[in-house]
Amino acid sequence: MATEQEVLNAKQKHDLKKFVKQLKQYRGGGTELVSVYVPAGYELIKVIQQLQQEQGTASNIKSTSTRKNVTDALERMVQHLRLVNRTPPHGLAAFSGNVAEREGQSDVKVFSTEPPVPLNIRIYRCDKQFITEPLEEMAEHDNVYGLVVLDRRDGTLALLKGNKIQVLVKTHSEVPGKTRAGGQSSARFARQREGAAKEHYRKIAEYMKEQYLPMTNLKGIIIGGPGVTINDFMADSQLTGDLMKKVLGTKDLSYTEEFGLEELLDKSQDLLAAESVAEEKKMMQRFLETLAKEEAKTAYGREHVRKVLEMGVVDVLFLSEALDEATIDDFTTLAEKYSTRIMIVSVDTREGEQLRELGKIAAILRYAIHQ
Repeated sequence: MATEQEVLNAKQKHDLKKFVKQLKQYRGGGTELVSVYVPAGYELIKVIQQLQQEQGTASNIKSTSTRKNVTDALERMVQHLRLVNRTPPHGLAAFSGNVAEREGQSDVKVFSTEPPVPLNIRIYRCDKQFITEPLEEMAEHDNVYGLVVLDRRDGTLALLKGNKIQVLVKTHSEVPGKTRAGGQSSARFARQREGAAKEHYRKIAEYMKEQYLPMTNLKGIIIGGPGVTINDFMADSQLTGDLMKKVLGTKDLSYTEEFGLEELLDKSQDLLAAESVAEEKKMMQRFLETLAKEEAKTAYGREHVRKVLEMGVVDVLFLSEALDEATIDDFTTLAEKYSTRIMIVSVDTREGEQLRELGKIAAILRYAIHQ
């Protein structure tokens, strides 16, 4: 059975994006910026030993400046990891390199963070830029989607995490081929085929129930296959009501198995894009409706929202992505003291533009405040 993935809150996402943004501004003159990812549970001393060996290898680099920068970066990284002493519970992402703005100068710095969810990869790499993709994926895609592709012979269940597809279950049917065994009538053979197909659909639905329903962070399920097959499956598979609520849509496909999963992903960008902003739009619409009907249960503008936050009466805080980093940090830190739900709203939707017009900061209150 698939395991549950931890879900990042808005503050964790924001902090991680901010950390990544800082790293991405740096470029090396050669392959001299060091990135190290230590998985959760991995012994830090082994990483230190590997880096010490790499220091010896770095002495063979032909370019004098690159050799010096790599050697210095590795030395600073080793020093930093010794101070850390033990791998944090979620693992460690550490980065070291010469980040001086001018060529020929030296300003070797180390950046590190314990990711908000456990790392399951180990990376050591020297490159012209820091390797940030694993952290970016955490920040952007804490929710997952179920992908199901099937025809009358095969079925495959998978998870979509970011842009990575993880296969969960493969199943095959007992539907007979189109050639009849000797002596069978057409009608009897057709009944056997239909019965086997229905059993195949029922089995896929059961796997979907086992895999997907326990996942609290599953945003939805997309089903793909030949059009006629999908129609039959949706009608005959006995999908439970809980599963049906999670189905975002279906897509007509030419392939199944791994090729089918890739095709389904390509054809589902419309559904995924709509789903990614649906919750944001829903909550902003709730704010606007409350503003129109019960204005005393809302607040907007920097000073007004700060005042009600300090009173501890904010249920949901809305912060525009257009705000500067310091302001977002300030308001999210204050909101977390009172278990306030935080939503960082994009500027790419109509609701995001409305929030911008209201001063980029707004709130729904737990109860009305008459002032």
